[in-house]
Amino acid sequence: MTAAERRASLSLAAIFALRMLGLFLVLPVFALEAARYPGGDDPALVGLAMGIYGLTQACLQIPLGMASDRWGRKRVIQGGLALFALGSLLAAWAPTLEWLTLGRALQGGGAISAAVTAFIADTTRDEVRTKAMALVGVSIALMFASSLVLAPVLAHHIGLSGLFALTCVLALAGMAVVAWVVPPEPPVLRDAARGGLGPVLRDAALLRLNLGVFVLHAVQLAMWMAVPALLVAAGLPAPRHWTVYLLALVGSFAVMGGVLFRLERRGYLRAVFLVAIALLVLVQIVFWWSSRQTEAVPLALLGGALFLFFLGFNTLEASQPSLVSRLAPPQSRGSALGVYNTLQSVGFFVGGAVGGWLVAQAGASGLFMACAALTLVWLVVAWPMQAPSPQGPKRVTPQEQPAARAR
Repeated sequence: MTAAERRASLSLAAIFALRMLGLFLVLPVFALEAARYPGGDDPALVGLAMGIYGLTQACLQIPLGMASDRWGRKRVIQGGLALFALGSLLAAWAPTLEWLTLGRALQGGGAISAAVTAFIADTTRDEVRTKAMALVGVSIALMFASSLVLAPVLAHHIGLSGLFALTCVLALAGMAVVAWVVPPEPPVLRDAARGGLGPVLRDAALLRLNLGVFVLHAVQLAMWMAVPALLVAAGLPAPRHWTVYLLALVGSFAVMGGVLFRLERRGYLRAVFLVAIALLVLVQIVFWWSSRQTEAVPLALLGGALFLFFLGFNTLEASQPSLVSRLAPPQSRGSALGVYNTLQSVGFFVGGAVGGWLVAQAGASGLFMACAALTLVWLVVAWPMQAPSPQGPKRVTPQEQPAARAR
């Protein structure tokens, strides 16, 4: 990476980290703390307050991605962070569960993922973009691991309202990073004519990636409905689960950093991509087998499976948005990443809702079998993919369009 690429990648990853830390700090303690609000004795309302963030975010990813194409990345990012801070402040003040739900909905309105990832794509070359996207993934993973340790301690001292106030401060810090650290937008891209959704929704390669992010996050959320029970059955108490998650996560990043980028430079991105999906299939089969055993499964086996899962998951998390940004027309990059992030949010929702239903109806083995089947379908659909060249796919100019249509 050049100095300018490092500055852009690290500062934009920092924005993701500040925003996601605020979100993750709330999640481990939300259900327990929200039950203390007036109306908190209704589990359905607590679930709505917790999940409405994802719903509003899913609804606004595409509009804000398109807005970043038309009016610029920085404006949309600053506006989204301001809305996120306002929602956090409202949630911190909320005297009832209804007000807390409204605050969570406003938080979700700050759907800036598409604009931030498009900004990363605007300011990095194709050959280093996967590395830039991986920095975002590392920052999010570290924030998640940190929240598992910090959230219970902070909630004990400042409560849920204090956590939301802290989230507001983190969002304001993100706005400061955008104003004073993030480099200016590239003038050529900023002033170029902007595209729309049409080219994005007609591109088969982009549609494959959109299906991929949906499956990836649906499976990732669904499997956590049953994985903790497997760890408990293997003899690891719930308060110590984070140690296995953290070791598997850090190990996967170490391997990914030493292997993925070198293989991508040598032209093996397609092979790495497909192997990563195959690893997810293998992991679900291991969990399915483990869930059917009558005796305790060795903890080392489950830890190894989690390492392989995080290795495949983090590889795909880094490579998929990179591929989207390289395959999409530059003038529609925000729109393409908006669609991509919308399918990601929908995957979260479906994974949680359907995963819980599958565990209730078919048990853990049924859940893991469904996850394995869905991931296998993804592998088949992704098989024809071709990684773009570092220069990116050739784009048809307006003057060439009639001849291209005739061909």
